Amino acid sequence: MKVKTIVVKLGTSVLTGGTLALDRAHMVELARQCAQLQKDGHKVVLVSSGAIAAGREYLNYPQLPKSMASKQLLAAVGQSQLIQVWQSLFAIYGVKTGQMLLTRADLDNRERFLNARDTVNALIDNKILPIVNENDAVATTEIKVGDNDNLSALVGILCSADKLLLLTDQPGLFTADPRNNPDAELIKEVTTIDKTLRSIAGDSGTSLGTGGMATKLQAADIARRAGIEVVIAAGSANDVILDAVGNSPQGTKFLALPDSLENRKRWILAGPAATGEVVIDDGAVKAVQASGSSLLAKGVIQVKGHFERGEVTRIVDGDAQLVAKGIASYSSEDLHKIKGMHSKDIMQALGYNYGSEVIHRDDLVVIQE
Repeated sequence: MKVKTIVVKLGTSVLTGGTLALDRAHMVELARQCAQLQKDGHKVVLVSSGAIAAGREYLNYPQLPKSMASKQLLAAVGQSQLIQVWQSLFAIYGVKTGQMLLTRADLDNRERFLNARDTVNALIDNKILPIVNENDAVATTEIKVGDNDNLSALVGILCSADKLLLLTDQPGLFTADPRNNPDAELIKEVTTIDKTLRSIAGDSGTSLGTGGMATKLQAADIARRAGIEVVIAAGSANDVILDAVGNSPQGTKFLALPDSLENRKRWILAGPAATGEVVIDDGAVKAVQASGSSLLAKGVIQVKGHFERGEVTRIVDGDAQLVAKGIASYSSEDLHKIKGMHSKDIMQALGYNYGSEVIHRDDLVVIQE
């Protein structure tokens, strides 16, 4: 049996069963399945939502202003309650747990990214089940990952996961919204995430969670580019976690891309939020996507936003479709001056030269739409 590393993401709707309180009876069943995987030799990481819901429950559902401070208050109270529940439930099966709270800032910085990776792997290696959540008590809009679907994909990259299981209140991805269309059919397997697939992904169906099917597609796209198979399934289904380890999981399976990224490129994909955009011409799109070439100044037609040398930026085509992400060798100010130029003319234009590549292919992750 091949030992697998599995990241299990549990949404608020799964943990509450659609109610306002944590469904401890169901949570113990989820803990049982995770414990069984660990007993079978697999490595398990839990990404658990539910802190704000747990905070509301603990404070007896107070009427609070709709503000960031109120959410942070509930998260600060609820996170400790949530982790206590998980600790007590996993203790039934003799499983020890450890808590990790992350923000976007922990993933943006390469050193902090590596530290987070070392921590989660140290927990796994010592048979301690990591329970990860976003640090909502301190995270502001600028440093939030935004939802635990995308966070779970980033955690999957941190621990080099084999599988990512996104559990929700839906059986998987359908050809249409099953809540409105009785003819909607479950999509069992996905090999390509394209515009058509994104168009059928709806918003969150509950007031408790922050992620809908659209964010799950985003998470699946990130994870599969890092070589991680993704499954979206119903958290209420019998043995859904155990079944996900096999070749015939419940729900919708997203196949991993065959060419997995090296560690540095995984960080580019998972870590820093892009601070600007570089618009490139059709020739550069072909060179970057089909030939694996570096991006040269000659192919740049427009620069948007502000970024410094060494920051991650988005690379888009003339129709604003994402082509790649990469670490810029030149700042946005420099790129404004050298866009469209041949590499040999950069020194004369700027008075200095950081190389012929605007973004080197070793610092570039191609996004194939």
